[in-house]
Amino acid sequence: MEITIYGPGCKNCVSLADNAKKALAETGVDAEIVKVEDMKEIAIAGIMSTPAIAIDGEIKIKGRVATVDEIKKLIS
Repeated sequence: MEITIYGPGCKNCVSLADNAKKALAETGVDAEIVKVEDMKEIAIAGIMSTPAIAIDGEIKIKGRVATVDEIKKLIS
């Protein structure tokens, strides 16, 4: 499984990545976290509002920081 965090590296983007790491630790799911910080790549992905999270290439949440519990539901 691949979890992609889209965002330019702002505080909210860092929080989203941290929440994803916590969700993985709590569920024991094996996944790779990839960060995409290049605004051109973010726009190509169709994201106009960051941060955003995608699971295996499918954008699940954008424009806000997903909670640990929300991410756990997405990866289970």
